[in-house]
Formats: sequence, C-alpha cells, structure tokens
Amino acid sequence: MFDFLEGYDLLGAFWVTVQLTLLSAVGSLVWGTMLAAMRVGPVPLMRGFGTAYVNIVRNIPLTVIILFTSLGLNQTLSVTMGAPNNFETLNFRLAVLGLILYTSAFVCEALRSGINTVPVGQAEAARAIGLNFTQVLTLVVLPQAFRSVVGPLANVLIALTKNTTVAAAIGVAEAALLMKTMIENEAQLILISAVFAFGFVCLTLPTGLIMGWVGKKVAVKR
Repeated sequence: MFDFLEGYDLLGAFWVTVQLTLLSAVGSLVWGTMLAAMRVGPVPLMRGFGTAYVNIVRNIPLTVIILFTSLGLNQTLSVTMGAPNNFETLNFRLAVLGLILYTSAFVCEALRSGINTVPVGQAEAARAIGLNFTQVLTLVVLPQAFRSVVGPLANVLIALTKNTTVAAAIGVAEAALLMKTMIENEAQLILISAVFAFGFVCLTLPTGLIMGWVGKKVAVKR
C-alpha cells in the first residue's frame, strides 16, 4: 500500500523541517524579545522602529519575505550567508533568515502582551531602588512576561512549523518540496497527502501538549 514511499528520503525531509523550525524559533525568540523591549522602551526612536517593523512585517505574506531573501539579498545584493558556493546550504540559511524576520513580529506581540500583564507597581518599585530600564526589564518584567505567554508562544511555534513549507519556494529540501516531487511522480495523491499531513501532526501536536503543560507549571499566580 505504501510502496510509493520507496526511493524517497521522507525522514530526511522532515528532519530538514525540524531544523528549520528549531533554528528559526531560537532566532525569532531573540529578535522578537529585542523588538518587544524596543516597543516598551523609553526611547521614542526605538519605539517607532519596533512599532513600524511589527506592523509592516506582519502584513507582508511570508512567501514574499522568503523570495526576497533569495532574489533580493542573494541575487541582487550578493549576500552569501557564509556559503557562496553551496546553494543547498545557502538556501537553507536564507529560509531561516526569512522565517526569523517574519515570526519575530508575532513573538514580539505575544511577549508585549505578557509585559502588559505585569503590574506597573513592580516596575515602579524596581526603579525606586535604583534599577535602570534594562535591569527592570530583564530582572523583573521579562521573567514574569515569559511565564504568562507560554501558551501564545506555543501557538507561534506551531504556526512556524507549518510555515516552514514556504521554504520550498526557494528550493529548500524540506517536507513540502518532497511532497510536491512525489505528487508529480506518483499517482497516489490522497495517500501522499495523508502521509505528510500525519507527519506534520506528529510534529505539532506534541509541541502543543508539552507547551500547554509547561504553561500550567510556570504560570504566574496573581
């Protein structure tokens, strides 16, 4: 029944999807946290940059951003990402960059909502004992904010896992590209779709369950 899978590296394709997800998740968390800090910071220029970035990037289709990293950064501006002669590695890194640029906007908004749940009195008390903005944010506000937005961040991570399929547009050998190839070569449209749908369920469902459990464990009791 599943003879059509022979000759195709199904596990390898999903492993590329997992790598895209993990690397992009880490990068998005770092850049998204920085954007959130900008949006709640005291410097008007940084607040303006953070607000403009989030509002612009969230309203651009991910496909456009991924194609821009390939056609704009690489082919037009000659950005090689440290792999000028290896197109497979180059496209992979460009896809990670595009996913980070896009997903970090959603991480920022999720984290900013968590920052808004921290009582203002705590930040004022921290400033009263002499802490500067960076210390207040890193020692008092962000630890509580992260604990309150585990659920929303889990949703962003699940969406990121599914969004990795867009990387196929620039030739990254992940699950969606393999599915396209198999559909073109094999006369098993329904079974192929079912196999890949099951694969993505195996990636996203445990993520939601684990992150939901973590969210309950670390939730801030008020």
